[in-house]
Amino acid sequence: MLVRDDDRTVLTMANDFKGDPKEFAIVVPVPTVLQKGQIHVGDKAPIDHLDAYTAPRLVEYFDPDPCQVAYREEMRVAAPQAGMSKMSRDAARERSLGVRVEARYTVGEYDIVILSAKQSGGLETWLHENGYTIPRGASRVLAGYIKQDMKFFVAKVNLKEQAKLGFSYLRPIQVAFESPKFILPIRLGMVNADGPQELFVFALTKNGRVETTNYRTVRLPSDAEVPTFVKDEFSDFYRAMFTEQVRKERGEAVFLEYAWDMGWCDPCAADPLSAEELRQLGVWWVGSGETPRSGRAPSIMPGGAQPVFVTRLHVRYDRAHFPEDLVLQQTGDRSNFQGRFVIRHPWKGDAECRGAEDYRRQLRERRSREAETLSDLTGWPLDRIRRKMNLASDNSMPDDNLRWWDRIWAN
Repeated sequence: MLVRDDDRTVLTMANDFKGDPKEFAIVVPVPTVLQKGQIHVGDKAPIDHLDAYTAPRLVEYFDPDPCQVAYREEMRVAAPQAGMSKMSRDAARERSLGVRVEARYTVGEYDIVILSAKQSGGLETWLHENGYTIPRGASRVLAGYIKQDMKFFVAKVNLKEQAKLGFSYLRPIQVAFESPKFILPIRLGMVNADGPQELFVFALTKNGRVETTNYRTVRLPSDAEVPTFVKDEFSDFYRAMFTEQVRKERGEAVFLEYAWDMGWCDPCAADPLSAEELRQLGVWWVGSGETPRSGRAPSIMPGGAQPVFVTRLHVRYDRAHFPEDLVLQQTGDRSNFQGRFVIRHPWKGDAECRGAEDYRRQLRERRSREAETLSDLTGWPLDRIRRKMNLASDNSMPDDNLRWWDRIWAN
């Protein structure tokens, strides 16, 4: 989660970590030495809510009786959707490695140190010697951040504090800082990766959509009509669709899944976030009465709507295709976009009129297009989709209107 306005950033990191908490550590480059008050342990609930609110969705329409007035119904399905002598020895060792501990804090269940370093090998050695489980070979990536004079935010779990607090999962870590750079570091996460990493970026701003400047930001396919069976397989469909889009973009794109003004939605995939939830995520200008640096007073919007623009980005990345961190920028674009897919249920009643004859003929053509669209979106074999749709036995269109190749494989 990235909250951004002017040079201010609040970064919330929710880690999907599986394993023993004592093995967990994160190392995040930050532009400045953080004070304890700039670090916070957050709540997972607002993140889950924002995920549901921005999730790609499926909408359903129902064909009317072709001989009567049309009606429509819509349903939302959310996509599915880490003693003094010892102190003296430590200081000497830090100097020999070119590492300086700028600050130490315990915040919630995390022990946190802020480090600066002169060379990456020494930093990597210091981390290993102090019990941080990071992969060997990280020094090459660390070196790039040291050259930029970045500091390093390092956290691991304090098991005693975690037991005292009673949490069985790792809560999100939040940091607030000021920097003209709007960058999301991702390279360290690839050092020990055994495959592509999956990252969702939720950006909350005042001005408009967020995009990457050093990689292409591509809109996900939206509003495509797909067969009705997708309703029961939406998670599988969405994963396959996203994988196919990554392949088509040669693994080099960041995908826009959602961009919307939180002042309204049409319709909402979930209830909008409250002012309190947004504040928990770091949106300091909501409900605070604070005048932003732009000089504009924070707007009060009717009906619980909030003066926040939400951008949801989705990227699957690896070292070969994403050699650089994500460089981001706010745009003035406030146009709305959401990844949505459409299914249309056919009319199954009895209808005898000229309109019914036309409807049956158009239905067969539409279902054929839906099969082709689904195959193009996901890469699934067209013949398998057609069998699943039972197109071969579909009598909504006379056989004499079948194309010659439909007859060959219509088993």
